[in-house]
Amino acid sequence: MNVLAKSKDFWLATGLSLFAALVFYFTTKPAMEHFDYTGRIALALLRGHLGLDRHPGSWLSEMVPSEGKYYSVFPLGAVLSVVPVAFFQQAGWIHRFPAHFLTALIAGLCVFFFFRLSSVKIESISRRILLALFPVFGTWTWCNLGFAGAWQIALGFALLGEVGAMYFTLARPRPFIAGAFFALAFGNRTELVLILPIYLYLVFANPGDTETIGLHNVMRRLREKAPALIYFLFVPATLAFLTAAYNFARFHSIFDFGYARIPRVLQEPWYQHGLFSLHAIPGNMYHMLFEGFGDTLPKFPYIQPYPFGCSIFLASPFLFLLFREGGKYKVAAWIAIGLLTAVLWSHGNPGGWQFSYRYAIILFPWMFLLLAGNGPKNISVIEVSLFIVSVAINAVATYQFLWTTRIHP
Repeated sequence: MNVLAKSKDFWLATGLSLFAALVFYFTTKPAMEHFDYTGRIALALLRGHLGLDRHPGSWLSEMVPSEGKYYSVFPLGAVLSVVPVAFFQQAGWIHRFPAHFLTALIAGLCVFFFFRLSSVKIESISRRILLALFPVFGTWTWCNLGFAGAWQIALGFALLGEVGAMYFTLARPRPFIAGAFFALAFGNRTELVLILPIYLYLVFANPGDTETIGLHNVMRRLREKAPALIYFLFVPATLAFLTAAYNFARFHSIFDFGYARIPRVLQEPWYQHGLFSLHAIPGNMYHMLFEGFGDTLPKFPYIQPYPFGCSIFLASPFLFLLFREGGKYKVAAWIAIGLLTAVLWSHGNPGGWQFSYRYAIILFPWMFLLLAGNGPKNISVIEVSLFIVSVAINAVATYQFLWTTRIHP
């Protein structure tokens, strides 16, 4: 792109992200904003404490008591992500945690980076717009991020971190900024550390080059790319060290995030084999791929989502396009999806109160790479049709979950 084209592309992305943020804000209702675990701990950090002196309320059941303090089980990265918000609260500029605004901001920024990332492969503006809007409005991100609880906000930050890291790796290589975005991602969802080697490979492979990387020039390329790899790793490594120190200071173990310490959590039936277990795979697989909708209704919209998950392909038929042939990054994308899915499926709880399978939100950047790479140059009728259907399904789910009392446990 020349300078003028890049400028137009930036402003188009900005306008689209603003539109997305406004639509998201006015179509969602933060039903879970009172579950502000990370916001409370961020305020405590600004005051020089790692936890709270007393339990903040019975509804915050995941606050862990230890040695006279109450700690959050969210990783340090999730807390640091909302420290700027806590700073505004402490300064008196805002009076409560702005979960609704924060989720809309995350949604808008995700659309911005998805649109900008699409320039790597796609020239059609209409197709770029469609694919940029899809991960937020054509999937269960809309409903689940709209709940605006600490769990959903952490997933939103993880999604933003992944796509930001991808953009600054593939579209506009800036290794240090890409690494900072990756730290945002795995700081909110620890399992994302598994795909660090894939990001490092993308940095190492230098997607802008046409040269094939053979064994004979790997060492030369490694020497050339060593500074970029170090820049990428600097912020994630720093966060990993701080997280280890944070865990040790609270629970005397660098690997203890505190989740197993939640009162009575290990007595719940889905954790009878531990927090992670091979026994959990069949149940998670069923919830993610095969679970149907809930009850039928005698009038529009005729269906009512099951409140504890349903198939991602029912929730977003657009995802059937993942299986088209082609795509420059298909191998890396499918490996990332496979690794993350394996971890998600081994977790005892498939996600609790949710629409579809909320944990799979972290798969969208890799699904986006597949969809952008395996489709036609210009927008197609089948893509438009599946996009409209997917948006309609998720709009109905968002309305039923967030604006009505129709759906009950």
